[in-house]
Amino acid sequence: MNVTEAISRKRAVRTFAQKPLPEEVVKTILWAGRRAQSSKNTQPRFFIAVQKRETLEAIAKMGDFASWLPGAAFCVLILTPDPTQRWSIMFDAGQAAAYMQLAAVELGVASCLITLHHPEPARDLFGFPPELELNAAIAFGYPADSGAFESASRPGGRRPMDEIAHFEQWGG
Repeated sequence: MNVTEAISRKRAVRTFAQKPLPEEVVKTILWAGRRAQSSKNTQPRFFIAVQKRETLEAIAKMGDFASWLPGAAFCVLILTPDPTQRWSIMFDAGQAAAYMQLAAVELGVASCLITLHHPEPARDLFGFPPELELNAAIAFGYPADSGAFESASRPGGRRPMDEIAHFEQWGG
């Protein structure tokens, strides 16, 4: 599968088959996040992979819209330094998230990004250092719907290219 196909097939999936992912699949997904570029090669992101159902349930309570998370095979917490230090920190974390999700598509694994609106309990739960913050996670698993990668986008789909892309200047 090439990158363009993986991008085309990527969907936000929140319903997963109750089937664990092989260790090699988990490691490949994490490897992809590790390989993502970063501003000045600072690599300002760290990952915690979580597979235990009870822990996934605790993480689900940290997001206002994450009740479905415990159905995932595993979740990657994305930790960063304070993103107000420089805007590129979240951009770099986002690239790692995208790389992991695209690698997952190639492996037949679905994913969905999760915003953690109430991450305060995470520091005690996971023991990460005070200079890092947790704002996002990604759930991964085999999709419950075998057609998840082929299904159409949400009604309305993506906006047309001529509405979002401008050349040389706005409106150009």
